[in-house]
Amino acid sequence: MGLFRRSGPADESASPSHKTRRRAAPPPGEVRRERRLLLRERENRLRDLGGLVMEMYRQDSFREHLLFERSAEVAQMEERLLELELLLDARRPPAARCECGAPIFWGSHFCANCGRQVGEALSSCTSCGRALPASASFCPACGAAAPGAS
Repeated sequence: MGLFRRSGPADESASPSHKTRRRAAPPPGEVRRERRLLLRERENRLRDLGGLVMEMYRQDSFREHLLFERSAEVAQMEERLLELELLLDARRPPAARCECGAPIFWGSHFCANCGRQVGEALSSCTSCGRALPASASFCPACGAAAPGAS
């Protein structure tokens, strides 16, 4: 029997589902807080890395292994930032999509990818040229009657 190995009834009672439990995602506020702190730390490290390179240049003695280590630390921070972004994106409602598959951003009247009109039909004001919903009776910008309004 090994030093770190358990034997007996405890091993038999442990089911595979107990071992594969998924941890719940942390609350969004906690994820945003960690992301904000990590962004601040990343900016500080990048600034320090730039200063280190400048000092090495001034002294004409580059220590590649030191630059490699510091750059690797920043790269690890960026990987964690990507993980946090994915956690936050998973909680956001899915974005609307155009028929071409491109995401439609809130407030857009046209698809940025293919130019298709999004949502309700638009017309333009005959007086000032602003875009108007087809159901508008008057232009909210200049007050002129919308085309087709009776």
